[in-house]
Amino acid sequence: MPVDRGSAERTEAAAGDSTTIRTNVAQGERESLIGLTRDELAERLQAVGVPEDRLRMRAKQLWHWMYHRGAVEFGAMTTIGGALRAALAERYTLARPEVAAEQRAADGTRKWLLRFADGREVETVYIPEEDRGALCISSQVGCTLSCTFCHTGTQRMVRNLEAGEIVAQFLVARDSYGEWPSPRGQRLLSNIVMMGMGEPLFNYDNVAKALRIVMDPEGIALSRRRITLSTAGVVPMIERCGAELGVGLAVSLHAVRDDLRDELVPINRKYPIAALLDACRRYPGASNARRITFEYVMLKGVNDSEADARALVRLIAGIPVKLNLIPFNPWPGAPYECSAPEAIERFAAIVNRAGYAAPVRVPRGRDIQAACGQLKSASVPRARRREAVPQAVSAPAA
Repeated sequence: MPVDRGSAERTEAAAGDSTTIRTNVAQGERESLIGLTRDELAERLQAVGVPEDRLRMRAKQLWHWMYHRGAVEFGAMTTIGGALRAALAERYTLARPEVAAEQRAADGTRKWLLRFADGREVETVYIPEEDRGALCISSQVGCTLSCTFCHTGTQRMVRNLEAGEIVAQFLVARDSYGEWPSPRGQRLLSNIVMMGMGEPLFNYDNVAKALRIVMDPEGIALSRRRITLSTAGVVPMIERCGAELGVGLAVSLHAVRDDLRDELVPINRKYPIAALLDACRRYPGASNARRITFEYVMLKGVNDSEADARALVRLIAGIPVKLNLIPFNPWPGAPYECSAPEAIERFAAIVNRAGYAAPVRVPRGRDIQAACGQLKSASVPRARRREAVPQAVSAPAA
């Protein structure tokens, strides 16, 4: 076959058709197929010469191998002909992000520092239970919010993660635990919590795209009931999230007065408590069977009084909710201390007597800085030395 400007053509015979496969062997970065929709996969297939009447079938095959079988290279896709596999391998990649570091806590919690193609890094945490576990996934490199009790908040915003970078965090964990093909029943990676670095609703389009891939029944097939998205209170996006994704909602409340929440969670200055609670009351699908979780970090002498507990009960009246009381997890230079166990017990008792579940979260992974509020990567210091940091992403329009 003649070669023209670094491209080659060959006929796909192994698959039983006469597809002319176009390959691109020019130098440059290969595009990752992870995080693309089926339609986008079809476009990439068309770019290598797959005829239109076979695009849907081939895209379905790719999807199956990527998200049900967990393939990390095209050569493993035995239901796809060799010429097409070679063409895909020349243009595209299924590579995971680099595991820059991995730590394991005494309690079994596992943390990965993942480095993406541009050198940016995020942390992803797996929190195991006896026969299952939750993967805590990041949505941004850094964070826009600067919540004063959160270590991630001390790292300024670098950029949003792409959908493929969000999905890839789950794939890395699946690879580590060998859960391929996707289990039909019991699985160790049973839940996802979008509670890692960043504010998911400030990166809604990429988060939504990633979660749709994770929930797709022909791939990873994780039920929406096993996914929880946590927000600090991006009010205009909350109802949309419930209507379009139907995942569980967790809200980082942490205070019962606007003046205090303005300090702890600065986005409260734009979306105060009353507006946030109103959005929670309207959250699609919320019911006593599927309650919204309000997260409340216990800070000594700041928000842990009995008066605070009684005010909290009044605030949440009429909302199908459970409280998650989180003992503050310290980090280097933190300006707060954890509430005393007795104060947490008194606080929980008041909420329980009012008829609300208020479990106290058992800290997990503290010894490797993997507990709630402790995540932070080294991307920003490196970025300052290398290049200017991109401007933080603003809140999406309502």
